[in-house]
Amino acid sequence: MLREINDRAAIEVLLRDGPLTRSELEVSIGLSKPATAQLLTRLEQDDVVAKAGVRGGGRGPRAQLWQVNGCVAYVAAVDLTPRKADFVVADVTGAVLAEYQVPLPVHEGADVVGTFGAALSHVAGEAGLAATDLRHVVIGAQGAFDPRTGLLSSAPHIPGWLGFDVPSRLSQDLGVGVTIENDVNLVAIVEMTAGQAAGLDDFVMIWLSDGVGGAVVVGRRLLRGATGGGGEIDWMRVPDPVSVATPGPKPRAGDRFGDIVASPAVVALAAAHGIEAETGADAVTKARQAENEGFLDDLARRVAGGAAGLIAVVDPELVLLSGDTSRAGGDEFAALVATRLHELVLPRTPVGVASVQGNAVREGALQSALATVRRDVFGVNTPSLLGPRRSGAGEPHPIVAIPDSRTEPPSPAPTN
Repeated sequence: MLREINDRAAIEVLLRDGPLTRSELEVSIGLSKPATAQLLTRLEQDDVVAKAGVRGGGRGPRAQLWQVNGCVAYVAAVDLTPRKADFVVADVTGAVLAEYQVPLPVHEGADVVGTFGAALSHVAGEAGLAATDLRHVVIGAQGAFDPRTGLLSSAPHIPGWLGFDVPSRLSQDLGVGVTIENDVNLVAIVEMTAGQAAGLDDFVMIWLSDGVGGAVVVGRRLLRGATGGGGEIDWMRVPDPVSVATPGPKPRAGDRFGDIVASPAVVALAAAHGIEAETGADAVTKARQAENEGFLDDLARRVAGGAAGLIAVVDPELVLLSGDTSRAGGDEFAALVATRLHELVLPRTPVGVASVQGNAVREGALQSALATVRRDVFGVNTPSLLGPRRSGAGEPHPIVAIPDSRTEPPSPAPTN
């Protein structure tokens, strides 16, 4: 038992900080020189660790470097959108072996499983592997994944992926374990490991782009909810504090949050302030250049109105704004949102902008896939990075309908 604990500790350190010399590993895990040497010998004989060159530069013999053997297991991660799928294959250390971007059919009736499997086989082949050599695959997609049923909802933009148990069907047809996760949840994972939320226990993320979404992290765990709809703030009803772009009677139930902060709504608000733009990000960029404080403040009030409900319930350490529109606003816009937010709630929660660059959805999917495989292979457990667990023991729960999506056209609401 003690040997297993020591082995697991060494593997965890090498995954995080490797390659390391024996003496560096010895210090990190607190074992003696003989015990560490025996541990490395044992793990090398089991093909768990391997030599990784030497480190020189000082007097005396050069020190042997050790790292986890990447050939132990392989994973794939995918960012699935209506326009394309972005694949990456990596070994268990996180070293990227192959990448592949390809348009995949997502329309109703399309062979989404077959075309996905063909693309997965292609990128695995580029890495010198077969698809069945992969230990786990994580797919990031816009929408809510219900862990009880395996169904995607709130995703009319990829209708071919609706109506069937996605992970079970893919796992069965492809011969590899598959998890599907909400895209904004995956961005939150990356921010939690390498971004603005590193070191925080509780934070909220609000995604502002063509669509609107959110993620809630409590105790460094994603709050997915019973049906996978945790953080799906697009459908939340809120009062619109702005009248300049929405004349006429107001919906009695309030406006859908996504209807007032998604890119088309931001473009309409900008036009009401005399700014012509094609996207929400473009509108915010032009407003900052023209110092159009009226537009930026109106948009900040809308965002704050949606964030207030989350803050009142969760009381997080940080609100992170992400997505194209948020990035265009930068710290200046985040400060405006904070000012308006603090007029609505008691906590003085800071507001920042997500910092991770590149395809954060794919990177989050890769982090989640690696966490799953490292747990299964090495016993190294990182609960904050693991995907949603399938439930369903006992009698099935009644299926609760979740409205179609962040990108759906605005829906009418009763008016006074």
